[in-house]
Amino acid sequence: GHYPVALIGGATGRVGDPSGKSSERPLLDEVALARNSEAIGGTLCKILTTSSTVSTVKIVNNVDWYSNMGILDFLRDVGKYSRIGTMLAKDSVKSRLASESGISFTEFSYQLLQGYDFVHLFRSYEVCVQVGGSDQWGNITAGTDLMRRLEPDADVSGLTFPLLLKSDGTKFGKSEQGAIWLSPERLSPYKFYQYFLNVDDADVIRLMKMLTFLPLSEIAMHEDSMKTSGYVVNTAQKRLAEEVTRFVHGERELQRAQLATAALRPGADTHLDVNTLSALRDIVPSASLSVTDVLGVSLVELVVKVGLQPSKGATRRLIKGGGLRLNNTKVSSEEATIQEGDIVDGKLLLLSAGKKNKLLISIA
Repeated sequence: GHYPVALIGGATGRVGDPSGKSSERPLLDEVALARNSEAIGGTLCKILTTSSTVSTVKIVNNVDWYSNMGILDFLRDVGKYSRIGTMLAKDSVKSRLASESGISFTEFSYQLLQGYDFVHLFRSYEVCVQVGGSDQWGNITAGTDLMRRLEPDADVSGLTFPLLLKSDGTKFGKSEQGAIWLSPERLSPYKFYQYFLNVDDADVIRLMKMLTFLPLSEIAMHEDSMKTSGYVVNTAQKRLAEEVTRFVHGERELQRAQLATAALRPGADTHLDVNTLSALRDIVPSASLSVTDVLGVSLVELVVKVGLQPSKGATRRLIKGGGLRLNNTKVSSEEATIQEGDIVDGKLLLLSAGKKNKLLISIA
């Protein structure tokens, strides 16, 4: 029933949050910050409006209120009400003070900026709860503390949730290695789906609880099922991948990811139609040929021509070993040629050399 206000850190991104960092993070230029802010805002708006009952979401950027605030105004309106002892007591500050690199005044002041964000959002949009990851606890309490001093009658709260951690205990993040991007421009919906389809059994139930809105009773059912002898491998992962991909990318992209997964499974015998093959675009390497370059042409010659195998001899050996497939059908003859019926909907061919080496050919 709450009205969500998503906050983009266009201004605080110029400073850098010391939370969870052992050294000062590199600062981005203004062009990169503006581009990132716009992209993150678009991603948040898409997810929050298409995956919930909320019809409108307010996206705000703190550069809008800090760009016109001078340093003297900030010291008078914010610094005057902030206590150095409290700021020094924050875990993120203490750990950095004790480190070899120390902490700059710029990063030290970050908590004041995020704290004032809460004040501004309360005054402008009546925001009464600030939500963030558990590493933001110090910044959020800086906000509630500043609110008590500047708006003593306000009833506000902070809420944190556990961070999603990688198996080595480090957090997923855009500045960390192996980030799982929400933007389809950074990570395709297919690869996004594949990531969750391949998570370890040890992690799948925890991720179901953290990343989906599945009833806990259903999650418990999956957990119990995984302990039985009749459990079909990856059943829980498929459910997880389905829910998270639908939430982030929508039903259409989920279906494309599922079609592509079925078509690209090593040794797959999945029947291929134009919809399934179209789902492979931008997922597997591709080539474009005219119909005269394909129709009636020796399959051995075609495989070499598109670079799927280095030579005709290698292609023939692949066929003898049962490793060449045309549209997921095993090729048994070295004399095979491409027939009109092989070209799916007159538009597409899929060649597979071995389990993972695949090429999609568009027929012009």
